[in-house]
Amino acid sequence: MKYRIVVLITFLLASSFAIGQSKNTIIRDPKLNKNVLIGYCNRQGLKQGLFGKYFETQYTAYKPSDALLNKLRKKINKTQITIVFGSWCSDSEIQVPRFYKILDKVGYNEKNLTLIAVDRSMNALIVDVKDLNLKKIPLFIIYENGEELGRITESPKKTLEKDLLEILKKVK
Repeated sequence: MKYRIVVLITFLLASSFAIGQSKNTIIRDPKLNKNVLIGYCNRQGLKQGLFGKYFETQYTAYKPSDALLNKLRKKINKTQITIVFGSWCSDSEIQVPRFYKILDKVGYNEKNLTLIAVDRSMNALIVDVKDLNLKKIPLFIIYENGEELGRITESPKKTLEKDLLEILKKVK
């Protein structure tokens, strides 16, 4: 119970802090020697620069299962989702646009979505991501009422929609 309260408070504080922060900040990553998104982002940030080309290509090409989308639609809006990604990461270039396609198809309310970009060192600078236990990205964390239900890390085990549906079975 104590863990749930801590997670809920952390989520609420992070969400309220995010509102006051600028989004889609670009920095020069010293490890990569190139510009990357950092900190809180939104869809507009994903559509900029080289990442934007990958976003548009993957988003357009991805065809999620209609049958699975219908099942997802019933529970997904009861959740909050945090996506941690790297604008420099090839897995993020593929999976983040596909995940957005699923969210759009099921009518997910983006006010319940937190998008955080990290650099090559897995830091988000103005956003503390240490408690997320980042090992690989992209990372899709699904919460219900501040309690983590599950996560999809790097690439789905089956498909994004199948893995997401498996997590959503825990929604009350």
